[in-house]
Amino acid sequence: MNCAISGEVPVEPVVSKKSGLLYEKRLIETHISDFGKCPVTGEPHTIDDIVAIKTGKIVKPKPLHTASIPGLLGTFQTEWDSLMLSNFSLEQQLHTARQELSHALYQHDAACRVIARLKKERDEARQLLAETERQLPAASEVATANATLSNGKRAAEDGEQGPDAKKMRFGISGEVITELTDCNAALSQQRKKRQIPPTLASVDALEKFTQLSSHPLHKTSKPGIFSMDILHSKDVIATGGIDTTAVLFDRPSGQILSTLTGHSKKVTSIKFVGDTDLVLTASSDKTVRIWGSSEDGNYACRHTLKDHTAEVRAVTVHATNKYFVSASLDSTWCFYDMSSGLCLAQVTDDTEKVDYTAAAFHPDGLILGTGTAQSIVKIWDVKSQANVAKFDGHTGEITSVSFSENGYFLATSALDGVRLWDLRKLKNFRTFDFPNANSVEFDHSGSYLGIAASDIRVFQTASVKAEWNPVKTLPDLSGTGRATCVKFGPDAKYVAVGSMDRNLRIFGLPSNDSTEDSAQDS
Repeated sequence: MNCAISGEVPVEPVVSKKSGLLYEKRLIETHISDFGKCPVTGEPHTIDDIVAIKTGKIVKPKPLHTASIPGLLGTFQTEWDSLMLSNFSLEQQLHTARQELSHALYQHDAACRVIARLKKERDEARQLLAETERQLPAASEVATANATLSNGKRAAEDGEQGPDAKKMRFGISGEVITELTDCNAALSQQRKKRQIPPTLASVDALEKFTQLSSHPLHKTSKPGIFSMDILHSKDVIATGGIDTTAVLFDRPSGQILSTLTGHSKKVTSIKFVGDTDLVLTASSDKTVRIWGSSEDGNYACRHTLKDHTAEVRAVTVHATNKYFVSASLDSTWCFYDMSSGLCLAQVTDDTEKVDYTAAAFHPDGLILGTGTAQSIVKIWDVKSQANVAKFDGHTGEITSVSFSENGYFLATSALDGVRLWDLRKLKNFRTFDFPNANSVEFDHSGSYLGIAASDIRVFQTASVKAEWNPVKTLPDLSGTGRATCVKFGPDAKYVAVGSMDRNLRIFGLPSNDSTEDSAQDS
């Protein structure tokens, strides 16, 4: 029996009390709920007018197309075609999604490049504005002076502009030259009356030097102390590290006073500015920074100088403490005003291209000594920025230059060792064969010479013809086999050594020997 509505055998058969017709339960219930009458006779009906019929389980016959092998193959073919069409559609959607993602990533990358370029232009504009503001006070002072270009040549016409306005320099004015000359005269007179202080450590005392302390000042991840300076009046030691930081260390208390952070690469040179609260640092990031102490005792960067285009290897302070020089691998050295951070002159040698690796002022302040990567030592007249002497003979890069306090001797270190030069006759009078010499330094009195190489050697200075006797050999206790810098403390009472580990080492008299020597002096 079939359903009166669908014509198929009902799964849940029901019969109408009024019409006696057979229906599928779900179909008749839906029709009655929607229309309230019999779908065949049209008589009014309710759900109560239908009665369920109990029957056995009905098995539906298989469709005709599945009853034979060709029918089954046709069904499978239809399903396969449907699957392939669905897969093709998904591949099309995936390809479209990939194209949209690639386009979105390209737009994002282009936007990032535009943002980075805009930020760079903004920073350059800010830096140019800051330099302009620093130059405005100095412009009025040097407007009447004969302005010189960065190579020391005079400008052809007033108001002549170079191809790059940032490269134009005001030059060292007559007023500055007068100040340098007066300082030179005063220091020369004092030097003639100079006597070795009675408190200077004796040769016997230096022979007893041993390591007193070791201080881990820099990071273990990037060990290495590359430069050092000592403020004798306060007995404070400054170190510049490969970890991009500079550290100010109070030796008597053994405490770190301040850590200067701001450079992005290793600190290649560090100098105190006399007894002031200023510190200079040079770095491989092509910048020089001027640091000053604040009320809380910490140091903050007051000026960041970006006049060089390559790694800055050295800074040296003039005796007036108002000016300083930086030397760089970009083949130039710059003469700066300390207070404003203004570059007054940027000097290069037109006769030959050399990269400057070291620099130091003569004690009188009118002569500048520079070392180069081409093994040449050059002596400059600061007033005219002219190269007045050149010393050949080294092999390898010049790593350090140091003038003796008597003003007559110049010591230079390089990969082949240390050479001593007589500035009066402009010739080499003594050579120390210490391979890979990294630093050479006269003490403040000019009585001792320190050399840092695979170990640390201390010599007693003498005349040109007399022998320079070795006083003490201090071992490099870092285990790296490379001492990078050496400095004498006040009155040569101790020797500070930096190496390629992160420790600052102090060598001096043990406490017992120090007490005995003090009693003998008294």
